[in-house]
Amino acid sequence: MQALIEITQGIGSIFISLIGVYIWVLIIQALLSFVNPDPYNPVVQFLHRITAPAYGFIRRFMRTDYNGLDLAPLVLIVGLQVVTVILSTLLRSL
Repeated sequence: MQALIEITQGIGSIFISLIGVYIWVLIIQALLSFVNPDPYNPVVQFLHRITAPAYGFIRRFMRTDYNGLDLAPLVLIVGLQVVTVILSTLLRSL
């Protein structure tokens, strides 16, 4: 039983780390949107392909454009931080 708990905690830790990496991707994409990068750059295309589905999901349920400022990255980052806190609390309670 102890081995199953350790495996679950390990997989959960990996998932928390992946959420952290995705938060950084969201931050980089949001910062790049201010400088208007070359849309044909492979890095910019990769970041757009990674973040566009999540932005679309958020935009489907709420309006995120206020005075020309897109708040979808902020909403996603806050939501992912909440998920991280809940998941880490659950993993520590095992």
